[in-house]
Amino acid sequence: MPSLDLVLLSAHVALGTLAVIAGAVALAARKGGKSHVGAGRVFAISMGLASLLGAALGALNFDSLWITVHAGILGATLMVSGVLAVRIRAQGARWGFIAVAILNAFNASALFAAGYYATTLPEARLFGFASADYFFLFGLAAIAGVGDMRMVFGPNVSDRHRIAQHLLRMCIGFFIAAGSAFTGPGASAFPDAVRTSGVLSLPELTIFCLMLFWLWKTLRRPRALRAS
Repeated sequence: MPSLDLVLLSAHVALGTLAVIAGAVALAARKGGKSHVGAGRVFAISMGLASLLGAALGALNFDSLWITVHAGILGATLMVSGVLAVRIRAQGARWGFIAVAILNAFNASALFAAGYYATTLPEARLFGFASADYFFLFGLAAIAGVGDMRMVFGPNVSDRHRIAQHLLRMCIGFFIAAGSAFTGPGASAFPDAVRTSGVLSLPELTIFCLMLFWLWKTLRRPRALRAS
């Protein structure tokens, strides 16, 4: 009978693969169109579930995968807040956003603390990961945290900024999913020649550039792109 770790890992990989495919479709499709909305929903659900499973795997194997607990929490909060960003005016949405913002703040603080503690250890590594890895995730969580404060406490959150926050969260989540698949643990599925060529870094670079493009296009428009 398969072990719990194997079951969780298999489900995590399957959902993560689905998230990468759906994220690529959503990013390439016309924003606000049926393809974008449909693929976006699949991405948000599969990425959220994959993140939670990743966090569970990290907790079960904390001695070697503890950082995935933080990465999983970050991925899940990004998906929830990304959806809530376009529904912030719906009844109860603001309270949900506040709850997610608090969880994200605790996670960001824990990432910074872990990164700082790692710098005091031999080779600056904690549970197998370098301090820079913790600080990198802290940076992503901090970016989302600034947006959290803007969405919760901003007196006048325009449609453009709602959509920009949605784009930012979904693209960071997609960046994490692609990184896990191509330059993280998923890289082991590729031949050595491919791994050492640098080509596996292209998806992350592409996502980052497209994120900047769509943020610029959204924020410069007189009216935001429609989202449902």
